[in-house]
Order: sequence, then C-alpha cells, then structure tokens
Amino acid sequence: MRVLIVEDDRSVGSVLQDFLLELGHESELVLSAEGALDRLDQNRPDLILLDFRLPGMNGLDFLQRPRVRDSRIPVIVVSGIASELQAEACLRLGAIEFVAKPIAFEHLQRILQSLEPQVLAREIATARRATDRRRTPRARIALPVRVRDAHGGEWETTSVDLSAGGIKIRSAGEVHPVATVELSFAPPGAGERFEVASLLVRVDVDGYVFHFANLTQDQLERLTLLVRRLAASSRLE
Repeated sequence: MRVLIVEDDRSVGSVLQDFLLELGHESELVLSAEGALDRLDQNRPDLILLDFRLPGMNGLDFLQRPRVRDSRIPVIVVSGIASELQAEACLRLGAIEFVAKPIAFEHLQRILQSLEPQVLAREIATARRATDRRRTPRARIALPVRVRDAHGGEWETTSVDLSAGGIKIRSAGEVHPVATVELSFAPPGAGERFEVASLLVRVDVDGYVFHFANLTQDQLERLTLLVRRLAASSRLE
C-alpha cells in the first residue's frame, strides 16, 4: 500500500516509515495537514496515518475538509493527547481507527493487514476500468522481463506485447505471479530500465496481462511514443 504519514515530529515519522517499509508498504512523510491536502491530488495514497495534533490545521479540521471526505481514502488517526470526545469526533467524521500513542505496532499491523484486501480490490477494479477506457495501441514485442513479488520471489520471462498502460508476459511453467508485482524491463531506445509496480488484471492461456500502476509522466510519454513507433513499423512489414 501507499501510505501518507502526516506527522510534524520527524523522528516519529521516520519510525513509522521504517515500520511500514518492513511490512512491504511504500510511505511518504509530510509535516502538516496542509501538505497532506496537496498530496491528495498529486499522488493519491491508499491510506493516511494522521497525527491529531499538528501545527496549523489539526487532525479534526483535516477530516472535515470536503476534499478529504470525498476522496474516501481510509484515515487512521494517531494521538497521545486527544480526549475521548475528540477521538469519537474523528471516528464520526470518517476515520476508520483511532490509535493512541505510544503506538502499539502489533495493533497497527493488524489494522493494515485488514485493509490490504480492500485496497487491492480497489486498485484492480480501477486498473480494469482504465484499461477498458483507454484501449491504447499495443505492439507485439519480445523483451526480457524480470518479475519480483512482495514475498521475495523473482523469475525471468519475456513479453508478448506492450502498451503505454501495461504489458503482457509469457507464463513460465510452474511459476505464477501474485496480484501485485514489480516488473523490470528495458524497452529498445527508451533510455533507462523501467522498474514498474504492476497489477495483474487478466490471465490468458498464453500469459498474464499487467497494468502499470506507478508510471511517471515522463515514462508514460516515452512508452507511448515507443509503442506507436513499433505499431507503425509492424503495419509497414
């Protein structure tokens, strides 16, 4: 999961980032609620860990913002000073959990584990809708592809075809990918190697279709140009 940590104490934020990294999650630390609002549009997280007491806008104010409520991003509020009434107010405003400081990390881990299936289902549904909506051109090309999952499994295969939004890879015997993996490949003439978090959206007889989940704008543009060039070349043959 992509977790946005909203915490004005950098040392506490760093501890939370290390904890999330050990569990296999990505995280970003911002020091204010105002900074967190900017991230909702720039890089939508799957979960927000929100400190209640913050400089400027506090956690309760943040939860009341329409942009936060409309985003439907799960929020866990963390605090060592909030009263019981304030904790209840956070829950009424949509926070899914209120965790007291000092944080019981085993309890927080259980909450994160309970959220993972919901986040994964939402990402896969979004990827499928995006794939259906774009119908981007695809080019048949055999590229070496390395597949790595969150459990440490890693294997090599080749691509069947490539689009700006995803890739189809060949099955590799007894090895099967999990729902989310990192794919590594080097498109011809596209510069550096791509390391892309990807979602499994379809299983075919001859392979697996993945949607790219975290392409940068630059990577998307370069892949779009490459696929168009490859598709045009194949039509001329």
